[in-house]
Amino acid sequence: MRTVMLDGRSLTTEALLSIAEGRANVECAPDALERVRVARATVEGIISRGEVVYGINTGFGALVNTRIDASDLERLQLNLIRSHATAVGTPMTNQEVRAMMAVRLNSLLAGHSGVHEDPLRQIEALLNHAITPIVPRLGSLGASGDLAPLSHVALALIGEGDVNHDGVSKPAKEALTECGLVPCKLRAKDGLSLINGTSQMTSLLALASERLHALLPLADAVLCMSLEARRCTVRPFEPQVHAVRPHAGQQHVAARVMRLMEGSANLADHADCERVQDAYSFRCSPQVHGVTYERATALASVVGIELNAVTDNPLVFPDPSNPGPHEVVSQGNFHGEILGQTADAMSLALFEQASMSERRMDQLLDPARSGGRPFLARQSGLESGLMIVHYVAGASLSELHGHVMPRSAFSTVTSGGQEDHVSMGATACMNLMLAIDRFTEVLAAELLIAAEAAEDLSIPMSESMTYLHRMVRRDVAPLTTDRSTAEDLRVLAQRLGDRRWCSEFAGSSSLMPKA
Repeated sequence: MRTVMLDGRSLTTEALLSIAEGRANVECAPDALERVRVARATVEGIISRGEVVYGINTGFGALVNTRIDASDLERLQLNLIRSHATAVGTPMTNQEVRAMMAVRLNSLLAGHSGVHEDPLRQIEALLNHAITPIVPRLGSLGASGDLAPLSHVALALIGEGDVNHDGVSKPAKEALTECGLVPCKLRAKDGLSLINGTSQMTSLLALASERLHALLPLADAVLCMSLEARRCTVRPFEPQVHAVRPHAGQQHVAARVMRLMEGSANLADHADCERVQDAYSFRCSPQVHGVTYERATALASVVGIELNAVTDNPLVFPDPSNPGPHEVVSQGNFHGEILGQTADAMSLALFEQASMSERRMDQLLDPARSGGRPFLARQSGLESGLMIVHYVAGASLSELHGHVMPRSAFSTVTSGGQEDHVSMGATACMNLMLAIDRFTEVLAAELLIAAEAAEDLSIPMSESMTYLHRMVRRDVAPLTTDRSTAEDLRVLAQRLGDRRWCSEFAGSSSLMPKA
């Protein structure tokens, strides 16, 4: 099995996904552990000199002015973890929790948290033994990090709470014993470092980024299938059009469409066509899909930074030549505003693109505009064809519309007014994951309808669209009479979310550039 070396500086989304899916073990880089030890020495020096520093020997949040006796520092950390492990809701998936653990471990390995290396070794061991804490997903406000969810991870490190291991749920201590591990001891500041960071937000956004990387190129391919089925002109996608309004996403999508449509008889068929303009949902697709592409690109950039960011509070900047409280800085890197706003912007873009997809379905099903079979039924009137597929897409679109409300626009005051603005970043990232689900359902409906409409074409499609059509037909038969299409939609949505399906289509022709 592959091993990913974590050093606090070079974690990628691809490597994180391999850890999350259990395809890779992790190892703490030796140089990173040395940085951890240096920062830890700073914390222990502060304690030995009796200096008062927030997060080391004080209370937390609004209790910042309460000094904690040295004899109670370890108890303070245990109390912190136990009291903060109060998340609710359905559990996060094993993949999501493993990603969150890896992000937290990588951040702590940057060497600015002052945490002891033992908890880091314990996270490493849990990941490599496939011991996954059971973490309820709701509880983070996205400032002071993801305190409640991460506290459930920390519980498992000390042998408390429940975990998934060997396919079953069991007490954490039992799983540790089975793997020859012992509960981890928490020292001063360890508990705070383990839970104060943006690891839930970051891991969810990273997983969303990976899903979008595979899904959005396929969304453009589905558009092309609809262009073929509706026999639309591709002139609105020509490079000269987008050169005079050179938004990167718009140009990228238009170029992809032109590549995917190469060889289509539809191009020549429009040489002397009387139809001058197609509906906006076809003609303006680069301008709308392009925004989605740009939002996904920005999202990937944010994730790339956040995967290797230090989001603890306070932070430790060792100064061995001049030791003192100035080596520890209270700041706000734990605030997840950029993650929340990025997720919200992505959800809005997905809705806009999905709404355009729904309009294309209507065009393909309406004989007055398509010139084809009413609702693509073989015996119109006696049969309803794919009429209700459009209804289902509308229902998914309505749900997706509910995910457009920006979660980061909401804040609340907590901890006695000390924490008076929060990002709701975790909520926004969870919302984005749901938005991607609904977007995929709408896309599956368009693909089902476009593939059926393409059955009636009298001219050949492009090489890429012919291959995509064959891929669809491996799972979904053409419509010969009315049948339930629920399973068809489920399978196509599953395929659209499968990176291997995307890779097969991408590899079928050089016409499919990567996003």
